Amino acid sequence: MVLPEKVLEAWEACDRTDTLFVLVCSVFCWGIIPAVGIAYSGYCTRSNALAAVMPSILAVTVCTIQWFVVGYTLAYGEGGAVFGDFTYAFHRGVLAEPVGTIPAVLFSFFQLVFQATVCAIAVGGACERGRLVPLVPFIALWSTFVYDPLAHMVWGGGFLQDLGVLDFAGGTPVHINSGATATAMSIYLSYPLFRSRRSSTRTPSHLVIHRPVNSICQLLAMISIWGSWLAFDAGTVLAFNFKSVMALCVTNLCAASGALTWMLITYAEVGRWSLDSCFMGAISGLIMITPSAGFIDTPTAFFFGILGAVVCRQALRIKFTDFARRWRWVDNGDTFATHCIGGILATIATGCFARKEVAGYDGVTEIVGGVFFDGNIRQLGVQIVEALVGFVWSFVGSYVIYALIDCVPGFEVLAEDKDIISGLDASQLDEETLWTETQKYYPFADREGDVHLD
Repeated sequence: MVLPEKVLEAWEACDRTDTLFVLVCSVFCWGIIPAVGIAYSGYCTRSNALAAVMPSILAVTVCTIQWFVVGYTLAYGEGGAVFGDFTYAFHRGVLAEPVGTIPAVLFSFFQLVFQATVCAIAVGGACERGRLVPLVPFIALWSTFVYDPLAHMVWGGGFLQDLGVLDFAGGTPVHINSGATATAMSIYLSYPLFRSRRSSTRTPSHLVIHRPVNSICQLLAMISIWGSWLAFDAGTVLAFNFKSVMALCVTNLCAASGALTWMLITYAEVGRWSLDSCFMGAISGLIMITPSAGFIDTPTAFFFGILGAVVCRQALRIKFTDFARRWRWVDNGDTFATHCIGGILATIATGCFARKEVAGYDGVTEIVGGVFFDGNIRQLGVQIVEALVGFVWSFVGSYVIYALIDCVPGFEVLAEDKDIISGLDASQLDEETLWTETQKYYPFADREGDVHLD
């Protein structure tokens, strides 16, 4: 019997504890992808509930294949300032060779979950208006030309990393990217330029802004997302050490302070508690901590959560203004207010409050530090550049890709007005064809016209 000696030797070089830790974190993190869809389902009307979940399922499947073929090598292959090379195309050589102290294939899987999560958040910009079929090519192209280059710029040896950005787990590649992408899709759906505009049955459509409909979906999503995010930030250390423990603790604290702040403000205004406020506050806190979880201490994390909740809550008011109604501004998933604005704020705040002492809790990482604790004023400028590059790259790239897909016959991105009125579940999903206007499910009697679930 011939054994794969090189692979086994590489495996022996990996640390078992670190590998098990990241493997467990990866499994926990995977659940955040469908949980994002469940959250969007909670925001949407009941006639769009299933159609709001499906984009996250498409994100899992399409991103997995794209990442295997070309995504990983574009993001983490050696290369230029923007793109990685094709060394790892089709995952050639991505086996047990250590990345840090874990196998390369496990590192690849962990980063795949990042990409699919960002994608699931981003395509929420199409909720209640966008057709599902165009999302398949959009996810593939967006992953290749928007997310992967941005990940390479920040984490894979690109020019932003060389510039010295501090982005622990994705203030720019995750939050600014997803928020800008969702905003670009939403704007295009309000003002389509190509086939969705020319077709006699597809016209620019604007949705009436409404509050979240299904609080149970929000509750389930919050439980899953909050827990998965702890694994995200702890696992980003890629080793089981004190820094990973610290990242988990500051993440939970920031989410909690954000949730309580948002809830208390709502209670002060309306005199009632709100599950939606708890969900939104927790998300804003999680967004604030993402780029800084490996660089700030617990008191700073506490105040980060409060700051994120206050700023994102104010940004959320934009969609309810006369300006928004006049310009057909749709942000039903609140992606712009939380992920985009919150991501920009978090990225800049990281440059202000990062501490080189905290960064070194793993015994390896050395940074110059931020403005207030270590006197590194330059870091603020670096973080602002990162935020600007991330927003422009994500918004422009996503808008162009979505518009080009809309040019292709059969891939019109905007649903017909009649389908938007009736809800996309009926027109986009096979599950809804079980019911017709003249049929009614009756579980006991065999009556003509009833639906039988056999």
